[in-house]
Amino acid sequence: MKNLNSILALFTLLFLFASCDKEETLEIKSSGKSVTYDLGSKAVSTISGTATFTENSDTTTTISLDIQGTPSGGLHPAHIHLNTAAEGGGIALSLTPVNGTTGKSEITVSALDDGTVVSYDDLIAFDGYINVHLSATELSTIVAQGDIGQNDLTGMTKTYDLGAKAVADISGNVTFAERINGEALAIISLSNTPDGGSHPAHIHANTAAEGGGILVSFTPVNGDTGMSETNLSALDSGSAFGYSDIEGLDAYINVHLSATELSTIVAQGDIGQNDLTGESKAYILASKDVAIISGTATFFKRVDGSALAILDIQNTPADGVHPAHIHKNDAATGGGIAVTFTPVDGNLGMSATQIEKLDDETAFTYDDILTYNGYINVHLSVAELSTIVAQGNIGSNVN
Repeated sequence: MKNLNSILALFTLLFLFASCDKEETLEIKSSGKSVTYDLGSKAVSTISGTATFTENSDTTTTISLDIQGTPSGGLHPAHIHLNTAAEGGGIALSLTPVNGTTGKSEITVSALDDGTVVSYDDLIAFDGYINVHLSATELSTIVAQGDIGQNDLTGMTKTYDLGAKAVADISGNVTFAERINGEALAIISLSNTPDGGSHPAHIHANTAAEGGGILVSFTPVNGDTGMSETNLSALDSGSAFGYSDIEGLDAYINVHLSATELSTIVAQGDIGQNDLTGESKAYILASKDVAIISGTATFFKRVDGSALAILDIQNTPADGVHPAHIHKNDAATGGGIAVTFTPVDGNLGMSATQIEKLDDETAFTYDDILTYNGYINVHLSVAELSTIVAQGNIGSNVN
């Protein structure tokens, strides 16, 4: 009987231990809420992956990294940093190093490295990013990186072309990507920038044809990669500025040759309301008093309905400056000046003018140009306005 009682007591203890283990397991299982962030490749193009945050029923959070392309046998330190990846910031939370053989890392946390209590909801709203490093002795080499929390991207983007200027083969684009918090990640991508160079870049007020002051300073473009990444949350003046402000912005972008050669613009493009819709109308400007000089006037419609006017004149004399205007009526009838263009540069044969009103301040849009009773004159010089080097009817005067 004594043996039987002992056996029953043993079974009772085993049952109690099993019950405790079961309760423990239930306490730390997932609540069913999780979010996954992309970790893009950085210094090693073949290494990338994801970070998954899973809420546990005991208020902790399990952070799992799944990295592809890591070398077998390696050990890759990983951390959550403060701010966006474009800005950089100190370590907020140290993660379990990634096992190079499996590409895996997992840690369950309830606090940051400084002891601040952090919940799942805190982490998915965190102002931070993740870095995965090559090794403990090569922390400066980041093999995978991604923004998390409020800095994650929504998938909404807007891209603008940056055309070549002073250096013919340097061009590219700028892409603005929306963050969950309403800020924007601006990525400039240029081709054919010289190795070792650093190219300042800015958003300027007004159209490129008009020119204007600096609104936003970007991180300079790295000549080796042709890339620049900047977090946008405010103008240089301190005024709030986010993704939703970009499409309505009256602005353009300049990328400069260097910090000491800001006057040399290597790439440029209108953005926001000044972006071009793709709709355009070209008119022929035939030679007049100088037989070899002729060209075209092309009007491009902007998002805001105004127009960019480009005069492209061939065989203009070097160093010449050629005034140009839209006149009232047709060329055969003649008439007064309605619109004054930026003079044509004789070295380039080019002129770019923003058109949104007549010289008398009357509104004058792209659509108005197409039906206008007018013509264009390009003159030999300011001192020789009576000598017309190129001329052509526009709007309603063209069949």
